[in-house]
Amino acid sequence: ELRAAGAQPLATSELLGQLKGDLHSHTTWSDGGSPLPEMVTTAQRLGREYLAITDHSPRLRVANGLTAERLRAQWAEIDAVQTHTDLRILKGIEVDILDDGALDQTDELLGQLDVVVASVHSKLAMDAESMTRRMVVAIANPRTTVLGHCTGQLVEGARGTRGRSSFDAEVVFQACVQFNVAVEINSRPERCDPPDDLLILASEMGYTFAIDSDAHAPGQLEMKAYGAERAERLGVPLDRIVTTWDADRLRAWARPG
Repeated sequence: ELRAAGAQPLATSELLGQLKGDLHSHTTWSDGGSPLPEMVTTAQRLGREYLAITDHSPRLRVANGLTAERLRAQWAEIDAVQTHTDLRILKGIEVDILDDGALDQTDELLGQLDVVVASVHSKLAMDAESMTRRMVVAIANPRTTVLGHCTGQLVEGARGTRGRSSFDAEVVFQACVQFNVAVEINSRPERCDPPDDLLILASEMGYTFAIDSDAHAPGQLEMKAYGAERAERLGVPLDRIVTTWDADRLRAWARPG
């Protein structure tokens, strides 16, 4: 009975079958529950063509964020695992957006990564003007490729609930269009971020999206089904979802030149 239940998708949509990769996942290098090879093996079994490993940056100590030295050490493991799999492993990071909009890692290291997911994890209740400025500065950074869980809301789960951060969504989304940064459709059910109204607004503004799992364990890689269902239901155009692109096109978009 458990196997039969597990064979059923978490949510159904035609879009789910079009997703080729995932740009947001965590391992035991930071606050994930499973080692990198296990996450890669599971992603391959799920039919993914690529997986970005995006463990946390140094300031998020509660999540065991990676120092520069540990980030370089992780690259060595990625290179070793890559020799044993056909799945493309992308070197990435979920980097904290600091209070002034700076990114919590050196520019040199960020420049060597395939994917940089920039997210706000602290002072989520700062005033709207300051938060808008903070997010726009991070989006304008040429190293940023994806804006992670933009409102920071929590709608359910063991951590309780949390309201959205306040910011001028039109200004933030226009910056994403201008600087070619994708907005993340975070598939975790406790996040459901961005909320439906902001997701519709971003879609109408010509925004580019990345449907990501934000997985912290192998089974959570399947959570992309939730994000795919929301995107399809709300009419997000397929050609503006970067995680439907193949690895070469994705890499060229993320790091042009």
